[in-house]
Amino acid sequence: MALKSTIYKAELTIADMDRHYYASHGLTLAQHPSETVERMMLRLTVFALHASDTLGFTKGISTDDEPDLWQKNYSEDIELWIELGEPDEKRLRKACGRAEQVVVYSYGGRAADIWWQQNAGKFERFGNLRVLSVEPATLTALAALCERGMSLSATIQDGALLLAGSADSAQFAPVILKSAAR
Repeated sequence: MALKSTIYKAELTIADMDRHYYASHGLTLAQHPSETVERMMLRLTVFALHASDTLGFTKGISTDDEPDLWQKNYSEDIELWIELGEPDEKRLRKACGRAEQVVVYSYGGRAADIWWQQNAGKFERFGNLRVLSVEPATLTALAALCERGMSLSATIQDGALLLAGSADSAQFAPVILKSAAR
């Protein structure tokens, strides 16, 4: 018997002082059976950081030719491609060719550090690629905010995000490993 995704609902209120973006989003998140709560909450947090009317979740883990999130314009051109984890060079080369901007949020702890050491030089040629690292303790704090029905507020200022739930909050300030040239 195949396992089914677990569905979470989130009412996310965003106050992004850096981009002057203020909005509320009613989101439905499907947690794939192989996805951890930490990763799912990272998807939600990254959505808050990049929120727009055209940013959306994709099939993610269950498909090879889509990122975790993307922003398309009304002509269906990919403006922003967001990956979570440690994608290989071939996948990022394809993403950088298809999208105006590509952002990777690496979160695997020691495995992510090794991935970065092995690939940092290869990624330098991708001018539209940005790579950030998320600490394991941050993921733990994000997971603590998870509920089947969540009401969260995200406040973003100076590149840092404070995600607050009904009983707790988490700081999110990833480390920049590579900035985009463009």
